[in-house]
Amino acid sequence: MPVIRTWQLTAGATAVGLALAAGAVAVAGPWDSGQRRAEREWAAGDRPPGGAPGPERPAPAPAPSAPAVLSPLGARAATAPADGKPGGLGEELAPLLDDPALGALRTASVVDATTGRRLYGKGEAEPMTPASTIKIATAAAALTALGPDHRIPTSVVASGRELTLVGGGDASLDRAMLRTLAERTARALRERKTGSVELAYDTSLYSGDPMHPIGVNGNLAPVTALMVDQGRIDAESRGSSERSDDPAGEAARTFARMLSERGVRITAPPAPGRAADGARALAEVRSRPLSALVERMLTDSDNDIAESLARQTAVAGGRKASFAGAERAVREQLARLKVPLAGARFADGSGLDRKGRLPARLLTALLARSAEPGRPELRTVLTGLPVAGFNGTLESRYPGDAPGTGLIRAKTGTLTGVNTLSGTVAAPDGRLLAFAFLAGKTPARDPAQDALDRLASALAS
Repeated sequence: MPVIRTWQLTAGATAVGLALAAGAVAVAGPWDSGQRRAEREWAAGDRPPGGAPGPERPAPAPAPSAPAVLSPLGARAATAPADGKPGGLGEELAPLLDDPALGALRTASVVDATTGRRLYGKGEAEPMTPASTIKIATAAAALTALGPDHRIPTSVVASGRELTLVGGGDASLDRAMLRTLAERTARALRERKTGSVELAYDTSLYSGDPMHPIGVNGNLAPVTALMVDQGRIDAESRGSSERSDDPAGEAARTFARMLSERGVRITAPPAPGRAADGARALAEVRSRPLSALVERMLTDSDNDIAESLARQTAVAGGRKASFAGAERAVREQLARLKVPLAGARFADGSGLDRKGRLPARLLTALLARSAEPGRPELRTVLTGLPVAGFNGTLESRYPGDAPGTGLIRAKTGTLTGVNTLSGTVAAPDGRLLAFAFLAGKTPARDPAQDALDRLASALAS
C-alpha cells in the first residue's frame, strides 16, 4: 500500500462530506485487471493484475447528510471558472491535453458532479472509442432497467423424472452457488422419493451468436445464459485464463456431478433442451444484488458480467438478449436519464468491441446523474470506480505523493491506440468533479496513461 499524505486523506474526507451534503456521494471502489489483461493478449500488451479481486461489497445505504467542514480544514477557494476561461481549468488542462502522448485524437469533459454544470470541454460531443469506460454506461443502463436490488436466478424445474437446469444469465455463478443449488435439488428429490433423473440445460434466455466479435479471448467466455466460474477451465484462476468453448455444457456437467455426489443418479449425460410444458420449480439460487454485481464489474473490469448486464437490460426492456438487442436496450434505458446520446454506439457491454462510440460529455453526464440525490439506484456507478494509488488499475499509476492519490476514482480503458479515463475527483475547493478524457491513435500505452493521469491530477491540485 503506498504511503500518502495526511492532507490527501483529510481533503478526501472533506470533499465527501460536501458532496453528501449536496446529495452526491464521493466514492471508492477498485480494479480494471480483467479488461486490461484481455486487451493485453488481444491488443494492448497490458500488465497482469496485482492480485485477486477483493471481496464483494453490499449495496450502499442511502447517503446521509453532512455539514460543510471546509473552513476548519483550510481548503482553498474555488479557482476554476466554467468553460475553460483564462486562469481556470482551460489554462491548466489545455497544455496537458496537447501532450503528444495522447495521439491525434483527444477529447475532454469536466462537470461539477453535484450540479451537472459544465466546467471545461474540448471536443466533448465527438464520439470516440471508449474501451472499458463504456462499462459506466452499461452499469447505468442495467440499474435503471432493473434497480439495485434485482437478483439473477439460476433454477431447476422438474417434470416427472426430467430435470432442467435453467440459466438466468448470472455471470457471477460460481461452484459454491452451484453446489447450493445441487443441495436444494437433491433435498427436493428426496422429499419426492425420486432417486434417478434425466438432466437437460436451458440457455434459451439469450439469443444470437454467443461469441464476442473479438473472437476467442482469455478474459471473456462465450456469452451464454448459463455458466459457472465464467467458463474458466481452472476455477481458481483470475484475470485472463483459458475458457471453455461450451460454458453452458460445462456448467451442466458440473451440476450433474454434484447431484451424483448427493445420491441422485443421472441416467444420461446432460443435454441442451427446454423445460417441458407444465414443469414445476424445484430449486433456485440467486445472484447477489445488481448493485453488488455493478461494483464488481467496475472494480474488476469484469467483461463477462458486463455482457451479462447488457443482456439483462435487454430482457428487462423486452428486447432479444443478443448483442444487437442489448445495444438497443442500453440506449433506451439511458434515454430515460436524459443524457446526451448523439453519436453514441453501444456495440457491446464490455468495451472490447472497437465499434463502440461514446462522447466524453455522455460519460460525465452519467457520472453526474449517478450522484443526484433523487437517483440512489445509480450510486454504485460511482462506488465501483477504482481509487488512485490504492487499488485496481490505478493502484500503481499514482505514487503516494501524487496530488490525485486517494482523491481520484476512475474507470480506465485500454486498447491498442486507445486510452481513456473517466471518473470523479475531489477538488481542492471541496467540489466533486466528474471528468472524461478520451484519446485515440495514441502511439504507446504507458506515456498515454501518464498523460491521462496528469490531466486528472490537475483537477485535484
